[in-house]
Amino acid sequence: MSQQHAQYDLLVIGGTGVDTVVRVDALPVPLADSVHVGPIEEWPGHTGANVALGARALGLRVAFLDCIGDDHTGALVRERLAAGDVEFDAVISPAGTRRAVNLVDRDGRRMSFYDARDPADLRMPRDVYLPRLRRARHVHLSIIGFTRFLYDDIEDLGIPVSTDLHDWDGLADHHREFALRSDLVFLSAEGAGEGTTALMREILREGRARTVVATAGADGSYVLSRDGGPTPHHVPATVPPAPVVDTNGAGDAYVSGFLYGMLGGRGLLECARLGAVAGAHACTAPGSTALITAEGLEPAGRERAGA
Repeated sequence: MSQQHAQYDLLVIGGTGVDTVVRVDALPVPLADSVHVGPIEEWPGHTGANVALGARALGLRVAFLDCIGDDHTGALVRERLAAGDVEFDAVISPAGTRRAVNLVDRDGRRMSFYDARDPADLRMPRDVYLPRLRRARHVHLSIIGFTRFLYDDIEDLGIPVSTDLHDWDGLADHHREFALRSDLVFLSAEGAGEGTTALMREILREGRARTVVATAGADGSYVLSRDGGPTPHHVPATVPPAPVVDTNGAGDAYVSGFLYGMLGGRGLLECARLGAVAGAHACTAPGSTALITAEGLEPAGRERAGA
């Protein structure tokens, strides 16, 4: 079957750019005019690209769409996706390719500064995304401004859609439409803190989601579904197979592992275990470059299930 007429297991839309990684001794960084740090590095990635690359490394048929610039950073993105064998189609944005600066401490913890360069009127033409939507089993939308305008077409085609709200506190308006119009919602417990369970219930109650997953770093993750009772199921974190170098992209890797399991017909808790293994593996190399394969994921997932 030609690539032009291929069916995709996963279509990821939005959320790529280049991270500038600055390694510091500790967070927060003390206020000073100058701080000496180690080598400053650039890593193409961001949430959508990381999910696409992770899912492709696991053997899924993946396509990725985004708006990027015709610039040096955009070229880095293209090279990274091509190296990961991800089919990528870009709409050129005059605002350029998104960037972020990530401060990473010695324990791999991070603080990220994302730019907001996309103009409010940025849109992806329907003739770019509709042909791929029609060939996709599942769509994952990053919470980039232009992707919210794809929901009507996704719903009309009856395609399941997921999103990652990251550290949403339940209040910021930008995230709400994504939360309420997606079938599967991921979020980080860091944003809502002790209110995470209440926020998960609210998403199920007010939106169309069947399942909400909250990741909590070393505390593992929590899975709540419409037919699984009122209390989230806890899935322990997986111990990384090597020292933690960088937590950038761990949540995206979790999403990739979870979607891999879901698209393979696994149960929700098994999907969460696979996500935990993929997320832990991602922490063992810089710049979201530690991509686990299905051959590595499956034995570790079975071992975790047995434990």
